[in-house]
Amino acid sequence: MSPKWAMAIDLDRCTGCGACVVACVAENNIPVVGEAEVEKGRLMQWLRVARYWEGEYPEAQAIYLPVPCMQCERAPCETVCPVYATYHNEDGLNAMVYNRCVGTRYCANNCPYSVRVFNWYDHKWEKPLDEQLSPDLTTRSRGVMEKCTFCIQRIRRAKERAAEETREIRDGEVVPACVQTCPPGALLFGDLSDPHSEITRKLKDPRRFRLMEHLGTEPRVVYLKRQKGAGR
Repeated sequence: MSPKWAMAIDLDRCTGCGACVVACVAENNIPVVGEAEVEKGRLMQWLRVARYWEGEYPEAQAIYLPVPCMQCERAPCETVCPVYATYHNEDGLNAMVYNRCVGTRYCANNCPYSVRVFNWYDHKWEKPLDEQLSPDLTTRSRGVMEKCTFCIQRIRRAKERAAEETREIRDGEVVPACVQTCPPGALLFGDLSDPHSEITRKLKDPRRFRLMEHLGTEPRVVYLKRQKGAGR
């Protein structure tokens, strides 16, 4: 059975520290574009932590919402790509073929979660920063769309290791960079096709919800949050 990779994000645990964002940048060779480009709306990060306020002063409380690519089962970005650069791969993920992308940005316009970014430049890493680049994936060229891949290089490494040992991938063997780095353990990743996996059990939590679920995109990212007034 093909895996159904999914992520659960516990908002009751998230402290908004941003460690997941830093880990994603380091793991996936994402350039730091600088303040001027950020002011133009050209931030390259694949994962953002949105902040919302609940309640009124002085009882106001911040709520942090990590937003990666939702890896939608019915991804609206895939249907509008004229060159089939974004597609559903064998793992059920919304994948990108960078050398096929022509940068129309139709996918970004059709994504209701605003999780895709456009690469405006051929970025360079000055020495010694070039030594931090991961050899497991490329640095992308100017003119292509980028987004979270659930650290697909780690998924492939686990698949290859399991194939060499003639076994199935174990629960918890694939850990994306953001999940590995989260200090309070607010992020969980796993295979929904395994009925005994931790994430399958987690998704039975009554606190679960999906962003913009009414759109019918069927996201693979699920959030957990205790509703106001709900019992403990």
